Amino acid sequence: MNIENQQRNPVLLIHGIDDTEAVFHKMAGHLGLQGWSVYSLDLLPNNGDVGLDELAKQVANYVTATFAPEQRLDLVGFSMGGIVSRYYVQRLGGINRVQRFITISSPHHGTVVAYGSRRPGCVQMRPDSIFLKDLNSDAVMLGQLDFTSIWTPYDLMIVPANSSQMSVGSEVIVPVPLHPWMLTDPRSLAVVKAALAEPVKLPLLNKKSSQ
Repeated sequence: MNIENQQRNPVLLIHGIDDTEAVFHKMAGHLGLQGWSVYSLDLLPNNGDVGLDELAKQVANYVTATFAPEQRLDLVGFSMGGIVSRYYVQRLGGINRVQRFITISSPHHGTVVAYGSRRPGCVQMRPDSIFLKDLNSDAVMLGQLDFTSIWTPYDLMIVPANSSQMSVGSEVIVPVPLHPWMLTDPRSLAVVKAALAEPVKLPLLNKKSSQ
């Protein structure tokens, strides 16, 4: 009996700023070949013109429309998509639906790159923004999930790169040289696959590893 397969949930992938669901082409194909049912959606607009809380409502609506009420799911958010996903989990009831939650190179504590735009979604991703301070004020609730943050110390989009670190869940460092490569590098794909294959269990204190 394959216990691992029995514990697999559908996986929902949430893209970053100026991206579409196509950015997950390699990851979705990789997970699909391994037996996961993979879903994704295009967040609109994708350029920061609306707040991340508004984009999170699109995620909530997609989950409601796509999955049965009792269906648990796993969530993977890349860059801005990780923050959008956190808002869904922490503020829109996703905590009751999501079992495994992975963020990849997400600006949990902001990125100075966001100062380059005054669009609402970018302002929310600035260091010490009101939006991020609010989310981080009760980030401990993510400890109720199997939460993993994946990041690279060489990130030039998330500045400083360690903004992707979280004080809860598991942390994995994948030292790839470019932000978008976090979705295609074999090491990243292996970490995502391993995190999604983990049996759902009570989370441990923050732990750190390197790939």
